[in-house]
Amino acid sequence: MGCSKKAEEKADVAKSQIVARLGEDVVTTQELDNEFRVAQVPADKRKDPAVVRQVLGELVSRKYLVRQALDAKLDREPTVLLDLLRARETVLAKAAASREVAKKSSAIVGSDVDAYISSNPMKFANRQVASIEQIVVPTNAASQDVFEATREMKSLDEVAQKLTALGIAHSRSTGALSSADIPADVFDRIRQRQADDIFLLRGQPNSVFFKVNTVETRPLEGEAAARLARQAMQVDLARSEASLASVEAVLAAKYEGDYAEIMKIQAPK
Repeated sequence: MGCSKKAEEKADVAKSQIVARLGEDVVTTQELDNEFRVAQVPADKRKDPAVVRQVLGELVSRKYLVRQALDAKLDREPTVLLDLLRARETVLAKAAASREVAKKSSAIVGSDVDAYISSNPMKFANRQVASIEQIVVPTNAASQDVFEATREMKSLDEVAQKLTALGIAHSRSTGALSSADIPADVFDRIRQRQADDIFLLRGQPNSVFFKVNTVETRPLEGEAAARLARQAMQVDLARSEASLASVEAVLAAKYEGDYAEIMKIQAPK
């Protein structure tokens, strides 16, 4: 009788960890929680019916397609096997890099944060914010020729007319740019602007044409400054770790055949 009761309790626990079934496959609470983590859904939103519906729906759809792929034995195809191997290596490499960054980030103390703030006045004590009018365009929808054609234009109206004539989707709005968020040389150009200057910031997925209305000093201080400083220091650490790993990999690698000659130019002296 005691063994039977324990078996029932285990079965109940197992059932409580299942949120959906697709034939023989199941979606567990751990998998759903991981989807929330990957999607960066805040803890207080994870019970929101609309959020759960979207995230769980996408997870179920993926599970369904995975079962179709397995039934069709697609996981045995050479290219699929290589893609699976690459995905595994990518996850492991990211985990290794993240662990190193987390370890070094935990060693950041208050004096480190204060030193960073002091060394970057344009991000903090002397931070400036530009009020702008902007036109946002998907970068992949506009060729280099389009950017060149709009380079000498003197108003956003001209830019909008050109984009419309070329059939390129775009949106127009107001916004703000902070000296804490964009490269120093770009903000220097903003401060030295002429009245009719139109600027272009290219990026992914969008590029922005913009005109500056005003620039004013808005210092960033206190807890907000410390929080931004820590985030910036963590980004710097991630870049540093990536560069270090790249150098160490080059030093450790022994290239074969023609690749030895090709890769020789990349090896540090």
